[in-house]
Amino acid sequence: MTESSAGPHNLYAALRAAFPADLDAVAVETADADRPALHYSWRDLERATAMMANLLASLKLPAGARVAVQVEKSVEAMMLYLATLRAGYVFLPLNTAYQSAEIEYFIGNAEPSVVVCTGANFPWVSKIAFKAGTRHVFTLNDDRTGSLLERAAHCSDRHTPARSTATDLAAILYTSGTTGRSKGAMLSHGNMLSNAQVLKRYWGWKPGDVLIHALPIFHVHGLFVALHGALINGSKMIWLSKFDPKVVVRKLTEATVFMGVPTLYVRLLAEPGLDRAAVRGMRLFVAGSAPLLVETFNEWKARTGHTILERYGMSETAMLTSNPYGPDARFGNQSERRGGTVGFPLPDVELRVRDDDGRDLPTGEIGGIQVRGPNVFKGYWRMPEKTKEEFTADGFFKTGDVGKIDERGYVTIVGRSKDLIISGGYNVYPAEIEGYINELPGVAESALVGVPHPDFGEVGVAVVIAKPGTAVQPEAVIAALKSKLANFKIPKRCFVVAELPRNTMGKVQKNLLREQHKGLFSG
Repeated sequence: MTESSAGPHNLYAALRAAFPADLDAVAVETADADRPALHYSWRDLERATAMMANLLASLKLPAGARVAVQVEKSVEAMMLYLATLRAGYVFLPLNTAYQSAEIEYFIGNAEPSVVVCTGANFPWVSKIAFKAGTRHVFTLNDDRTGSLLERAAHCSDRHTPARSTATDLAAILYTSGTTGRSKGAMLSHGNMLSNAQVLKRYWGWKPGDVLIHALPIFHVHGLFVALHGALINGSKMIWLSKFDPKVVVRKLTEATVFMGVPTLYVRLLAEPGLDRAAVRGMRLFVAGSAPLLVETFNEWKARTGHTILERYGMSETAMLTSNPYGPDARFGNQSERRGGTVGFPLPDVELRVRDDDGRDLPTGEIGGIQVRGPNVFKGYWRMPEKTKEEFTADGFFKTGDVGKIDERGYVTIVGRSKDLIISGGYNVYPAEIEGYINELPGVAESALVGVPHPDFGEVGVAVVIAKPGTAVQPEAVIAALKSKLANFKIPKRCFVVAELPRNTMGKVQKNLLREQHKGLFSG
């Protein structure tokens, strides 16, 4: 089979087609402060992924075999992802924070044919994997050592990408599991390729762009949005294995694009070296994976002169909406990036807001967000009933997010439907209350959760972080809200804490707060 006969929908083949003509140009430059910089050419990516793909092929894996990977971030780990796509198997990235009980669940549920872990974790991970029936367990460390690379070194550096169709499974991403067991979202080659192509156009990727890649690669944001964005544009990446604000500020002068979760922007704003000179060559700053506070949005603009582009996506869909990079002809050529919103539905994405009875809601009214498009996943792994439940009869995916669309077409996310508090029969949307709390003097951030109450069914409890050097009184927070909001929306209690519990992508884990405070009003 010749290279040209590879299926047009294999995601690796599509990304490979965008590599620059000069394969000896630098594709990835590492920039960790504690290690010497390494430079990988596009030819290095092509050859190394071929060798890894040939290693996988030599294992005689069944069609659709899963390759589960829990390793630290490295360029070689990224190559393993690309090699899995190239070989036509299914990539299963696992959060590096997961412990034995979680890994046991994921391996038992996905039944991977191959597991790749760090050398340090091999004793316990391999025990779980072999017990579950996995035949091959390799190690891969972030210092370019491990049995995977040792075995791949003996394989050919030529490989023809597998013939994949648009509907063939490419990856399974387990949802963060903040409530109940994690579900495996099945994403196809076509899902991810369509999203990468749309974002390339919508975010104005251009020749010469350079991306600072400072995100984890076990999640949609770092693995798909950032990585695919650079590769499908043939763009160099400045690669950090872990986010380091000082290194990022120093490297901004060599880059044009940066993507981060809101926490990263807050940490960058704490760096005195962040000023307009540091970002003089930058074209685009993108934020996502968690809500960006309007205060951070405004402070970034004042400090750098750049307006952060906030967008919205999910494990099940990749990216769904985005604030505009430039004029959007679909919405009257508007180009304003509005803080507190996630912008417009992306081209090819249909988005609607409906009530619990399935009726479309008018402009400005809050309801459940539903989406349809080529980027929307195939369903949940081995959960046909759950999959059926989450799609409407006309093929829209019920995201579980609650939001509204304003008269100009901008989408605002109000919260998750599971976070909705029904107090005395009235709906309370936490994001609305949090917005008011965050505007109060001395407040850095807040979270509102619902807990059981004998009279009202549920009531809100506010958990607040104070800004450094300031004192916030819980009673003052509640008193201030009483002058602004209806009584049923007022939290019954307020706590000031040093920090909020978060997952690795910076999202507040409200389930932990609910559990912590669930007994406040009992007895």
